[in-house]
Order: sequence, then structure tokens, then C-alpha cells
Amino acid sequence: MLLEREATMRRQKRFEARARAAKLRHDAQIENADFRAARGLDRNIFMALAGCDWIRKHHGLLVTGPAGVGKSWLACALGHQACREDFSAAYHRVPRLFAALALARGDGRYGRILKSLARTDLLILDDWGPEKLNDDQRRDLLEIIEDRYERRSTIVTSQVPVDRWWEIIANSTLADAILDRLVHNAYRIDLTGESMRKQRPPIVPENTEA
Repeated sequence: MLLEREATMRRQKRFEARARAAKLRHDAQIENADFRAARGLDRNIFMALAGCDWIRKHHGLLVTGPAGVGKSWLACALGHQACREDFSAAYHRVPRLFAALALARGDGRYGRILKSLARTDLLILDDWGPEKLNDDQRRDLLEIIEDRYERRSTIVTSQVPVDRWWEIIANSTLADAILDRLVHNAYRIDLTGESMRKQRPPIVPENTEA
């Protein structure tokens, strides 16, 4: 019993360390996923993804849908589960990642950041689009995706449907190269419905009267 308890504690500590390193935007748990029909999230597909076999096989996942339908939350829930399954994970909002890479070009950290992104078992690229990419951003994205293609797994979330991602990249040659790698062997979740933020109850101020 003592050895089993110690092993459980070690696993929990490893999980906690991986979860901290992942810097997930939401403390999301797969068991709290919302499977209401109007949302378009298939329970069987999502729970199969929660098993993490797609990460073991180095497949990808593309999550699209309007603002507020829970794309980031679902991505973080899968990232959290990946950490539990002994995978490393990293969360990045795409605009901030591009900004960080632009700064890294000038201070010598660019290659180091790309290597770190390439090593992560599950990379979450959240909130891509709708702004068109500039030339540096297109090349950054190609470097990231090329390094990870069929070696690691990547989740991309976007308000823009996948069939319009070519427009965001705005360069036919690089768009073909990027999308061929992103879409190949990738699962798809297309969410629908109204923003879940609108469904939250309003915050009622506390009565401060004596």
C-alpha cells in the first residue's frame, strides 16, 4: 500500500508540473463538457479524443465556431487531459505567439522558441484569425507546423471556417504548404449556437447596506 501511495503521489506531482508548464487559459475538465444538441459537440467523438490516442498517433485537431461557443475551453480540457496522460502541453494565443516570435528575432531567442514549440507533445494554437497574416507570420506558422507534422499533435481553434483559412494566410504557395500539413490527419470539431457567455447569469452586486 505504501509503495502504491508513493507512486500515486509521484504521478500527481508530475501531472501538476506539466499542467503548470502548459499555462492553459482555462482550468477545464473533460467531465464538465457541455454536450447540448444545439452546440454541435458530439459526445462520442469528444470522449474518444479524451482518450489521447490521437496524440499518440501524432494527429491534429481543428476546432471552429463562432465567438463564445467554447472552443478555447474544449482545447484546454483536452490539454489538461493530455497532461494527466503523461504528455507535455503548451497553450498559446496565436496573436501573442506571433508578437513573441517577432521580438525573438531581434534578441536571439527565435530558434530556441521554435525548438521548444517543436518538442511539446500537444501544442494548442488558440484564436487564429480573422486577420490576414503578414509575411513573417506566414513563415513562422510554416516553421511551427512543419516541425510538428507527423511528429507531434497540434490543436488549432478559430472563428473562421477551415475552408477560409487559405484567405487568412493570403499566399497561395505557403497556404498550400501550411494547410496540407494542418488538415491532413486532423480531426474536426465544428461548434455552433449562441455564445455561452450570454447564457451566464448576470452578476448581482452585493448589498452593502448595514
